[in-house]
Amino acid sequence: MPEGFIPPHGGYAQLASYRKAVIIYDGTVRFCERFIERGDRTRDQMIQAARSGKQNIVEGSMAAGASSATEIKLTNVARASLEELLEDYRDFVRVRGLALWAKEDPRAEKVRRLAMGPDVTYETYAKFVEKASAEIAANTMICLIHQASFLLDRQIRQQEAAFLRDGGVRERMTAARLQARSKDKEP
Repeated sequence: MPEGFIPPHGGYAQLASYRKAVIIYDGTVRFCERFIERGDRTRDQMIQAARSGKQNIVEGSMAAGASSATEIKLTNVARASLEELLEDYRDFVRVRGLALWAKEDPRAEKVRRLAMGPDVTYETYAKFVEKASAEIAANTMICLIHQASFLLDRQIRQQEAAFLRDGGVRERMTAARLQARSKDKEP
């Protein structure tokens, strides 16, 4: 058994889901500045949903050392927040009579290909959010949310598998205590 019972945790900045959530947050702030009036409740809710998606990844990653259940729960909250944000973007497109890109649309494929590059940041997508039409900006954000949701779904499955394989902190605490007791009894 490794020294200590609290596993390595944190490291959220290395998670692909976190990096994508940062892009979504930055893009949502810029999108709302361009297309949704100040004082519109939807604007605040979209920005808060984007923030919640990002921040719950951070909190879940940091909580992982003490509670696998909390890590999984907060990763699910991040996923749910991004799903709420996705619906806000879909509503934006629908009520304005804009086209919602299908997954196979060449424009959606172009946005997906951008994710393959090295050092992908908000700047990779900035021209689509800050300079393009409302339709392009909203659909770009929708594509990004789909990517983040895929990453979070995969991350949740990995967290579940790790819990089943390694147990939670209580099990590790008990094992560490039993090991310490057996060492105390040795002559």
